[in-house]
Amino acid sequence: MGAYLCPPAVVHGEHVVETDQIVAEVRGKHPQAPWLPRIDGIAASTGIVSRGWMLPLDAAAAPGSGSGLRTPGAGAAREALARDGFTEPEAERVIAVLDAVPAPQTVQERTAPAWAAVQTYGERAARRALRAAGLDAADVDCLITSHSTTPALPGLDLSLLNRLSLRGDVLLLPATQWACIAGTRSLALAAELVAADPDRVVLVVISEALSTTYQPADDTLESLIVRLLFADTAVAVAVTGRARTESILRLDAFWHHTLPGTTDLHRLDTRDDGTHFVMDRRGPRAVQETVAAMWKWLRARHRGDAHGWHPDLLLAHPGGTRVLEYMEQTMPDGWPTGLLAHSRDSYTTGNRGGAAVLDILRRAHDAGQKSGSRTVLYAAAPGLTATAAEGEWL
Repeated sequence: MGAYLCPPAVVHGEHVVETDQIVAEVRGKHPQAPWLPRIDGIAASTGIVSRGWMLPLDAAAAPGSGSGLRTPGAGAAREALARDGFTEPEAERVIAVLDAVPAPQTVQERTAPAWAAVQTYGERAARRALRAAGLDAADVDCLITSHSTTPALPGLDLSLLNRLSLRGDVLLLPATQWACIAGTRSLALAAELVAADPDRVVLVVISEALSTTYQPADDTLESLIVRLLFADTAVAVAVTGRARTESILRLDAFWHHTLPGTTDLHRLDTRDDGTHFVMDRRGPRAVQETVAAMWKWLRARHRGDAHGWHPDLLLAHPGGTRVLEYMEQTMPDGWPTGLLAHSRDSYTTGNRGGAAVLDILRRAHDAGQKSGSRTVLYAAAPGLTATAAEGEWL
């Protein structure tokens, strides 16, 4: 008996941010950056023309409410200037100039509005997913949530319990740090829950405001790439242990793989001015190792298939188009081309992190799939860890 998925709901960020807008903002902030002459080519290489954010670009790029004197303060500045021989009028003029320099946004200034949006978007996605499944909030037995860039306690699970008026005995399973594998790993956990009790209804909700990693003061090439890549999205899906009229996909098997010693390749750093996403250039090669391990798992599952098993769809979120190209190049012999079409389509409007796989699944559903179409879902995340699932369309 497998896990049955109803149509996923996807709520994209309502503020459209064009790549040209980001390029213009970066040019204005960092006119001396050594990579600036290459910025147009770098932006074009992402293949992303626009992406949706929960908050507008102006909100992410705006200075904070403080000033350049927030640390160490005017009093300490006067003392330091006096020790260096500045007269009192000279010191006042320097302090006035420093006080006019805007400070970066604080963690609170960056996170508070994003966290409010994550909750609102998550609620909208959850309500749409329940409607698509023909279910009510009272039918939900378990809620799995994830949101990696807006840390909060209580988290999205308790926020949604109250917003949706879920039952008090609903099992809440928050998974804040799953990041990019939130989609596939949530489905794997949901499958275990409904296998133990086929009458359970599990609601998965992932709401990611990845635009909070947009840091205007950073002048590194890696920071430029982060600015260009991320989109904000909330997704939700109902998972049941028995087929429903609304069910679209049955998942039958899951696979997990983690590479030891790779926690430094992708990570979130929390600093005075908010969350920074830090990438190492060795990251894509590590992701490729998990892809190779997944091919091995699939070959082992279908060894001896006289007809030469292959999926009809591959819904993959490996972090970027570079690894998608690697996947195409290393697929087992005899697999058809075009398996990653929906994955590529999703990337044209940004990297959605943990929401990506369910966004890709929704695109595949909207395109129409034949009953029995064999499908593999795959995602990799910082850690470096990966989860895949295999199943068939109903």
